[in-house]
Amino acid sequence: MTEARGPRRRLVGLVAGPLVFTVVLAWPLPELGAAAHTLAAIFGWAVVYWVSEALPPAVTALLASVLAVVLGVAPAPAVLAPYADPVIFLFLGSFLLAEATRSSGLDRRLAFSVLRAGVCEAQPARILAALGIVTCALSLWLSNTTTTAIMLPIGLGVLRQLGELGDATRSRFPTGLLLMLTWSSSVAVGVPVGSPPNLIAIGMVRDLAGRRLTFVDWMLVTLPLTVVMLGVCWLILWLRYGAGRPAAGPNGDRAVAETLAVGPWHRAEMNVVVVFVLAVALWMLPGAALLVAPDAPASRALEAHLPEAAVALLAAVLLFVLPVDFARGRFTLDWSAAGRIDWSTILLFGGGLSLGRLMFDTGLAPAVGGAVLGASGAGSLWALTAGAIVAGVVLSETSSNTASASVVIPVVIAAAQSAGVSPVPPALGAALGASFGFMLPVSTPPNAIVYGSGLVPLPEMIRSGIILDIVGAGLIWVALRLLCPLFGVM
Repeated sequence: MTEARGPRRRLVGLVAGPLVFTVVLAWPLPELGAAAHTLAAIFGWAVVYWVSEALPPAVTALLASVLAVVLGVAPAPAVLAPYADPVIFLFLGSFLLAEATRSSGLDRRLAFSVLRAGVCEAQPARILAALGIVTCALSLWLSNTTTTAIMLPIGLGVLRQLGELGDATRSRFPTGLLLMLTWSSSVAVGVPVGSPPNLIAIGMVRDLAGRRLTFVDWMLVTLPLTVVMLGVCWLILWLRYGAGRPAAGPNGDRAVAETLAVGPWHRAEMNVVVVFVLAVALWMLPGAALLVAPDAPASRALEAHLPEAAVALLAAVLLFVLPVDFARGRFTLDWSAAGRIDWSTILLFGGGLSLGRLMFDTGLAPAVGGAVLGASGAGSLWALTAGAIVAGVVLSETSSNTASASVVIPVVIAAAQSAGVSPVPPALGAALGASFGFMLPVSTPPNAIVYGSGLVPLPEMIRSGIILDIVGAGLIWVALRLLCPLFGVM
């Protein structure tokens, strides 16, 4: 039934997109100029395609850009320039660094090292905690999809050694363990490069609101939220799926330890560690300097000469330069790695930036933001932030988090400007909410990955996901309300 429903939904969306475009274009909207009216129709078409997945999300983004040029919303240079935004290159560099982490085997070494300590006693609470910590730590720097794909076979291996696979009378623990993989990867919003909505928010706040958010700015607000959310994930899953389950016997413990054994360090792994540490240090240095001495010439020089995108590209170049076997011409990365990174997300991200900028340039975003503000009555900063969080969470349940952020963030920035309040907390709220889709397999790729294992029943994903959606939305609001004013991220 589910397999049939997917193609049917895509077929309906394929037809509905152009219909929505035609209806919006024909509808009288005198408050909008011609370009804004046309863009509203294109926007409606894109949203239908994103929600229905009629086309791959990146293709829908490209379609919106092409339509904007062909229908005269803006000239090609203006429409396509966001595809070369500095944030795009930050993504490119971080994706190459993530690919080096994966191809060198460093990701599995790190996972095994933490898990070995966490599961040797085979206590369910410790297993959940260890899996959650290592998954979240990896997902801070890798995409949540890549992280979940890495951790799924490890999680299944742990379950197999604990006797939880192939047993008709097994406990509910496998459901909780696999949900921990997807949840802990999705709540890892504490570093900008860890999730596409993070960088969309940073780029749009910079371009549309004139406020630059540094790595340190972002981490001061979101890293505490990540830690708290990881603890909440553990608590919910332990209470629902782990409480009362006995520990495994010593044979299971020994088998788990053997499963997690790894060999000696390789040159490629060491090279990636060096580059990774250098990149993190250079990413954080300008923000830390500005935090300590905001007006010092050295701080301003670091900000000007070490932008995040340049650091990411420098790290990527070093990976192609550092040798693994110089005599044989083998280096840490080769160019074939560029074909394995997530180009679809990069294109979707560029399309989202383009659409958001056009919405402001044509006046569509201020018009929609003013209408939303008037309809909701959310005139205060924190009421608007709450609305942005809810919109991000709800929309991300039916479309990708990148698409959700691209839709919601420009609207809430415009609404904040119309209300005369800071657009930063609402934009952050929309971005963080877009990452917190936990209810359905279609909400995020990590959900789909663990659902595909057959060990997570859909009703369980929905029931547990609703709890975390509600708790997560509330915690995002509390974190922004407390930390944004405290650290001056306004």
